[in-house]
Parts: sequence; C-alpha cells; structure tokens
Amino acid sequence: MSAILMAAATAVPGASSAGSAGLTAMPANTRAMWLWGDDPATEVIAWAGQRSISEVFVHVAPSVLTDGGLARLQELKALAVARRIKLRALGGDPAWVHNHAAALAWQRTVVSTGLFDGIHLDVEPYLIDGWTTDLQATQAAYLKLLDRMRAASTLSLEADVPFWFGQYRVGRKNLADEVLRRVHSVTVMSYRDTGTGPNSILAVSLDWLARGAAAGKRVRLAAETGPLADCRHCTFHEEGMAALTLELGKVDAATRQTAAFGGIAVHHYGAWRTLPA
Repeated sequence: MSAILMAAATAVPGASSAGSAGLTAMPANTRAMWLWGDDPATEVIAWAGQRSISEVFVHVAPSVLTDGGLARLQELKALAVARRIKLRALGGDPAWVHNHAAALAWQRTVVSTGLFDGIHLDVEPYLIDGWTTDLQATQAAYLKLLDRMRAASTLSLEADVPFWFGQYRVGRKNLADEVLRRVHSVTVMSYRDTGTGPNSILAVSLDWLARGAAAGKRVRLAAETGPLADCRHCTFHEEGMAALTLELGKVDAATRQTAAFGGIAVHHYGAWRTLPA
C-alpha cells in the first residue's frame, strides 16, 4: 500500500446525504490488520488474538500454489478458525488497472485454496501514468476491474481506497459512489496520527462514511504504523503504541452513531508489532 498522495488533500469534500439502509456502527474495538510478510502463523495469530483482531488481510502471492507458501496459509487458517478470526486474501498491483487477466487469475488462485472469507484488493489506480495522462480512461478501467472481480467470485470484495476519491468524477458520476456500487465494503486509507479533530483519521473519512451509509456499505477506517518520511503526520511510527491505542479509541467513541463505520484496520503487522511503547 502506497502513501503517495495520502497527504495531498486535507479538506473534506461535501458528503452525500446518508440513509443508513439498516446499518449500525460496528462495536468499539473492532479491529483488522494487514499482513504482507511471511511471518510465522503462530506469532501472527497470537498477536491478533491478544488485540481482539477479528480480520487479517493476508497477502497471497500469485504463485502460492507452486512456491511452497500454501502450507503456511493452511496453518494460518487453522489457527485463525480456532480464534474465530476471519482471513481475507490481500493482493493487488497498480498494473491490474489494465491487466484484468492477471487480477482474475490471482483471484481464481485465491478461491481455489478454499482458505479465505473474502478478497481484500489493494489496487491504487493513481499510481499509474494514466492517472495524469488519461484520467477518465484510467478510472473507467479501474471500475471495470471491480466489476469483473466481483462477478467472478462469490467471495465478498473489499477495496482499499484513498480518502479523497470523492473529489473525482467519472463522467457525470462520483468516483467514490461508483466504487461503492461495485464492492461489498471499503477500507479508507485514512492515515493520520490523530483520531479526531482537524485533519484526523475521522475527519478525512467523513465523506466516505456518509457515502457508505447512503449506499448501505461498510466503511472501515485505517491507521498507518510504518515510517513515512514524506508525511510524518500520516503515521503513528513516531508516536508509538500507547498513542495509537488512545487515538483509535477516540475514533471508536466518536463513531457510535455513524451507521457505516466498519471498525479500524492497522497497516501493518510487521510495523505495528515493533512500535515503541
């Protein structure tokens, strides 16, 4: 997951009117985390259990069926089931915006393992040249990718999104709304080192939360723990574990009446576990 452009916009665009469509905010301390590395399954699930994590986004390589990685995923699944933790298959490449065949092949691999409760897609279309050279075509290709991935599997599809997608339009339609139409839920890369107040995790996510409620879709927020030299206020890397816990608790408290709130995901296990106290 890239931090590029995450610090570019701090103003929250006008939110759409919200009709909660039967949603209620997820309980306080609903947590998820990304897992990019091949850390030992026993350590990962023990950490997750200690922190009441209910979902882990597990990176799955396209070559997992042949590279020897399947056994570790099977162990991870067995341990997760015992802890009632769900696993989502994590994958993505900006090139998938146009290379749908590669994305669909990866998804078929994921489905064939029978190990996952959903797909967690990290495709960031603004990282390819087309975002600046042919924005409309790039956005359209990205939305088509979401269409094809959702149609190709019965697994729930969740996408990582930047907080500022609502500032863009695809033709006459809003890009954030069009993404929500195509996925079951989103995780907003709301990378800030404060939970509430100006330019905080919650503040930069308000647009998505309103659009999610209007669409009847869950909107999960996210916090970064890795080093970001170009955006120190986008990560808890300097503030540490206690500050992270405190600020995420503030988000929980402030979202009790926020219908679409889907909890908070922490990016990512490898950095989170090494935060200073």
